[in-house]
Amino acid sequence: MQARKTDKKYYPAKRRNQFPITTMVLPAIEINDLAKSYNGVAALKGVNINIGEGEFFGLLGPNGAGKTTTINILTGLVFRDRGYTRVFGRDTVKDYRFTRSKIGIAAQEFSVDWFFPIEKLLYFQAGYYGITEKRAAPKIDELLERLGLSHKRKARLRQLSGGMKRRFQLAKALVHNPDILILDEPTAGVDVELRHDLWTYLKNLHKGGKTILLTTHYIEEAELLCDNVAIIDEGKILKKGPPKVLTRELGTSGITIQIGESDVDITQHLNGFQYSNENNRLHFSVSNPDKTLPKIIDVLSNINIPIHSIDSDRATLEDVFLSLTGKGINK
Repeated sequence: MQARKTDKKYYPAKRRNQFPITTMVLPAIEINDLAKSYNGVAALKGVNINIGEGEFFGLLGPNGAGKTTTINILTGLVFRDRGYTRVFGRDTVKDYRFTRSKIGIAAQEFSVDWFFPIEKLLYFQAGYYGITEKRAAPKIDELLERLGLSHKRKARLRQLSGGMKRRFQLAKALVHNPDILILDEPTAGVDVELRHDLWTYLKNLHKGGKTILLTTHYIEEAELLCDNVAIIDEGKILKKGPPKVLTRELGTSGITIQIGESDVDITQHLNGFQYSNENNRLHFSVSNPDKTLPKIIDVLSNINIPIHSIDSDRATLEDVFLSLTGKGINK
């Protein structure tokens, strides 16, 4: 008791609160120097990725780039050769029970018993995580309804269409309500309508706070959904960042302006821009169309150049990938 009084005297309340305790926020997923080879062929060559809690992160690259190997190591399906993978600060090998409980994965391949109804398969999946049938029932009903599978709950997987199988994979990944959702090419081979429906569902999950790691080779998918992307090719991360930042830094957009006839020599007025002129059709190569277009219009207006039409062609992540690798993402 005396010691406590002494402490109070030595550390008065005002001074004790002078230096507040800070807590370090751990990333949801940490991948550091990850390497993996198969029969002497390197699939991953020192991959580094950090994904914050609640982030929608895209791993973008062509087939064979190392996307699936990365997530297979993260989820314990493949052993790593070097490096480490952590989920909420816990090693995925040493603390595999904890880390696997935090992750739901919708894999490309189907690894379930084809002879049970899909509803039963979802109950089995919930049971793997210690969830009783009674507790699992409301979640399974919700997932089947939301993903348009309620009328197929008694069907076997082999009786489903390709798109319905993809929806089942997503339901299976979410049945234990994981903090992290991993999607390996979730819309590969599905029709456009289903793809957009799944995108809407994933955006809602993200708004609800779910951390999502998406692997894809669809440019539009990554640009539409992801807060950040890592571009991977031949087992190496080439560039990371928000899609808009990457396209602004590495992609080149185009602005095309059709102008009318004029006696004014526009060359000296536009010498600060990179452009070509063919039959009064000006094509500008720019990194940020939103910022550059008003400047161009201002210059042309000040010298009384008539503007007939304006077209803008924005850079995409495909352009970024091309600038980094010299090839298209689907080559």
